[in-house]
Amino acid sequence: MGVPLSLFYGWDAKGNGSRTACIPSFIVLFLSFRFKTCTKRAECLLFLRCSGILDTFSHFDPRTGFHTGIRYFFDKEEPSAAAFGCAPNTNHIMEQMLICLSLALIAGLLMSRAAKAVRLPAVTAYLLTGLLLGPFFLGRLGLSRFGFGFGSLAAVEGYGILTQVALGFIAFVIGNEFRLSALKHMGRRAVTVGIAQAVITTALVDIALVALHFARPDFISLASAITLGSIAAATAPAATLMVVKQYKADGPLTKLLLMVVAIDDAVGLVLFSASYGVANALEQGRIDPISVVLEPLLEIALSLALGAAAGYLLNLLEVYFHSRSKRMSLSVAFVLLTVGLSMTKFEINGTRCGFSLLLVCMMTGTVFCNVCPTSDELMDRLDRWVSPINILFFVLSGAELDLTILTNPMVLLIGVVYIAARSAGKISGSYLSCRATSCSPAIQKYLGITLLPQAGVALGMAATAAELSDGHMVRNVVLFSVLVYELVGPTLTKLSLTAADEIRPEGRTSARVENQPEAPVELS
Repeated sequence: MGVPLSLFYGWDAKGNGSRTACIPSFIVLFLSFRFKTCTKRAECLLFLRCSGILDTFSHFDPRTGFHTGIRYFFDKEEPSAAAFGCAPNTNHIMEQMLICLSLALIAGLLMSRAAKAVRLPAVTAYLLTGLLLGPFFLGRLGLSRFGFGFGSLAAVEGYGILTQVALGFIAFVIGNEFRLSALKHMGRRAVTVGIAQAVITTALVDIALVALHFARPDFISLASAITLGSIAAATAPAATLMVVKQYKADGPLTKLLLMVVAIDDAVGLVLFSASYGVANALEQGRIDPISVVLEPLLEIALSLALGAAAGYLLNLLEVYFHSRSKRMSLSVAFVLLTVGLSMTKFEINGTRCGFSLLLVCMMTGTVFCNVCPTSDELMDRLDRWVSPINILFFVLSGAELDLTILTNPMVLLIGVVYIAARSAGKISGSYLSCRATSCSPAIQKYLGITLLPQAGVALGMAATAAELSDGHMVRNVVLFSVLVYELVGPTLTKLSLTAADEIRPEGRTSARVENQPEAPVELS
């Protein structure tokens, strides 16, 4: 019987052999020849090698100690890969990721039960779960090697693709609200309110932070103050949609809210690009009209065009499938496709071009729902299917909250001014624009409060603003506001929708159905 050469050599991730990595394998095989049981010993050795048990001893080195090799086997990772001179085992990393995600999902669900007892939205429970599992609480205990908790912010960022996919599905579902029937009835009001409240919010935050700059120039630069004003316009659609779905909110305020949240992304993108261009001009002494005007408008146009094409193509292919499972699978595939395409960046004659993930997926959902006569049933099934992904999205969002910013008094001061001015801008801007468009008193009073949550879009803008001279201050202030708004915003949204009488009082409900005994089958 031939003996595999891999028993004599250790193989790395690229398939390269190493004579010294597997010396014990050679010793055991030599003994098997001595006792004339080559075949049986080789089979046993092959089993040990494949199972990973023998790797524990092959990593033993007197310089590192026997416990290091044992820890390699039980930890399912390579804590001293540099000392061993070998690459980490990808399979073990995947095991940890799957265990971590499953435990995070279970913990989030259990926390939502506790939150229901105190009448808090499930979104808040998921965020708190992520905060507890994050690197500033349970993550500090070192349990992440067993798949429980997140040991560092870098580990949380490793799940970034999951958060992008979740945002894609959320935007796709929001696109369902832009039906032609609804647009004819309240489309003009939605566009007016969406633009007006964003501009008013940016103006108020700019005024407050610019005044702080002139009072204390050492606290914040003029460029950062102007940039933060435009970031304040962004609103988080994910938290708002989750609250609406959980409590089955329905009514004029809810419908207008979902439209305004979707429009916010496009308006915020234009405001940020213009403000960031002015900020760069203040620091560099010149202004680039291409980056200020052309690039944001081109990004919006490309995003809407790509989303419209994807939505129309989805409708063309959907008619060839009649089962619910295949139609839902096709929809999932198209959302994943649009998420992937929206990450593409390219240049045309020096002009940077890209896509907005939220706008692309939202437009895909809008076009599909308006041209497909059976989209309602499909959207309902898709919404149920992505529920675990949405839960993980908020748990990961909670784990990403950086608590180290709370130790910087300057960040706290600027953050408090930013939050106060932004809240005043959202509430007053919504009130004035709703009153100007003759909306009902309930919408005038409560719409601004429901627009307070802020998260992913703002963080993306803050990452771009990091190129400013004190861009780190912009990022830290946005992180602080996200920490506050994400934990408080969903509850305020729920209270506002309840006060507007668009959420039914909570009661004890259950979707559990007892199994029914099957009728006996006669075989004779």
